[in-house]
Amino acid sequence: MLSRVVGIIVAVCSLFSPSAFPESPPGAPDSVHGQAGDGSLYAIQAGLQGEIYPVFANYASLQRQDQRRFAAVRVTVSNPTAASLRPTVSVQIPGWSDQEIQVAELEPGATRTLMFAPSFLPRFYENREIVAATANVAVADAAGRITYQTTVPVRLRSAEDIFWGDDFQNASFIASWVTPHDSLVETILARAKTYTPDRRLPGYEDWKTAGEQEVETHREARAIFIALQRSGLSYVKSSLTLGDHGSLSERVRMPRVSLGNGSANCIDAAVLYASLFENLGMEAEVIVVPGHAYAGVRVAAASDSFLLIDAALTGRSTFEAAVASAQRGLTRHKASSVIQIKIPQARAAGIYPMPSLGQ
Repeated sequence: MLSRVVGIIVAVCSLFSPSAFPESPPGAPDSVHGQAGDGSLYAIQAGLQGEIYPVFANYASLQRQDQRRFAAVRVTVSNPTAASLRPTVSVQIPGWSDQEIQVAELEPGATRTLMFAPSFLPRFYENREIVAATANVAVADAAGRITYQTTVPVRLRSAEDIFWGDDFQNASFIASWVTPHDSLVETILARAKTYTPDRRLPGYEDWKTAGEQEVETHREARAIFIALQRSGLSYVKSSLTLGDHGSLSERVRMPRVSLGNGSANCIDAAVLYASLFENLGMEAEVIVVPGHAYAGVRVAAASDSFLLIDAALTGRSTFEAAVASAQRGLTRHKASSVIQIKIPQARAAGIYPMPSLGQ
């Protein structure tokens, strides 16, 4: 039986609100203050209370500087002098990132915050444990003379760590784990097509009626389920992560890691299924409920119905049982506690796949 999502709220992730990313209070240990030779004042903060999450750093680095609401390093510049100032500020995390340079135009008495998200090197997205690093900050005047420089200690989180935030306000960032173009995702799809009657995985086809497409989507999802099951994928919890924000953060395996290890918990498997569906041009979603997660796919391009799968059952049940389990699971939760992350909406908000670990 196909599942219809009724009364599920869409989580509105605070993508463009600074409240989505907690800042350190003034004078916090991870906040560095200084004064340049031209009289300008600086307050420097790194990441979320000194910790930089790759998922947010990647998101911010893909945004225009004036549109960022999150930064790997935040530099607040104040001009207490009677003259206009034009300092050039550069930020780099040696060994981990390129250097990013921004210029601050400051009238007397003005304050401006510069949001730095330098492009990170591949090893940043291959890192799977919390590590210490240093952010180098330098300020030059209009003549190019260095007027202030300092270093800020930072901790780089694992590329598999997500910071959900209070009330899962950052849930839409789980779309960064949806990697449709990963080579191992492509391999699973190549296997899955052998489990369809016509050996095809066409995704949505315009010439089909909504009812015909719904049946086709069911067939394709079942083939994907079987391909994953026969690849050896099975449930292993493994969500522990280290660092601050322990109750608000979690380890989530990238699809290539799940496929390589043959292990996935519910959220790991949900982003894996979403990757497979998105690859086919289908509208995928990840649904998060207290203590669990499901995968979903819109049954037809113009339909309001979604086929939902309890992806955690992939290694130990049938496709039909996994679909029924997802339907039953949702009925046990109030609509207000169900978070529906539609991958196309996340992409429209600028949340793209992180570079895959091991790629």
